Amino acid sequence: MADADTPQIYLVTPQAFDPEDFGDTLARVLDAVPVACLRLAMTQEDEMVLARAADGLREIAHARDVPLVITQHAGLVERHGLDGVHLTDGSRSVRKVRKALGADAILGAYCAASRHDGMSAGEAGADYIAFGPVGETSLGTEDRAGAELFGWWSEMIELPVVAEGALTADLVTALAPVTDFFAIGAEIWKADDPAAALMALTAALRA
Repeated sequence: MADADTPQIYLVTPQAFDPEDFGDTLARVLDAVPVACLRLAMTQEDEMVLARAADGLREIAHARDVPLVITQHAGLVERHGLDGVHLTDGSRSVRKVRKALGADAILGAYCAASRHDGMSAGEAGADYIAFGPVGETSLGTEDRAGAELFGWWSEMIELPVVAEGALTADLVTALAPVTDFFAIGAEIWKADDPAAALMALTAALRA
């Protein structure tokens, strides 16, 4: 049985999807597995498409008491009743966005594998720091965020930390003692049953 120290699941949407079709899939996942937060991670730059996705996902998430944050587009947060923003440029935008959104908005910062960026983002007002990728991927040229980084952070820093990027069941098992959240998305959406895939990936959290 999971306890209070067990990492929680932070669900990330696909980068491209049809909001209506994806809504049914998302609802099934949220009904099957406890999720602490949902991130709208569309790479779409058309504001109308993003707005439609935000509105649709907000209804599904909020009906289940799951907060919804959006990647990068801080300007859409208040306009569409979202709960916050996930920034991908380390600590650079945190102070400005915190000032714009106020103290109540969730503000997360992806800091790759940089301790310095993570600490700077925390000092600037981030609510959580995400490090990654933790698994092997051919995308990008970033260094891996290893267990030693999460171990150091969990020992030295009180700010919640998120592990993300190319997660496997073995990595979930290994990092569970030293992270607060696992951000999971691309790992499950191509499966025939994303809810079952998420359950299998995170089985160690329920052991």
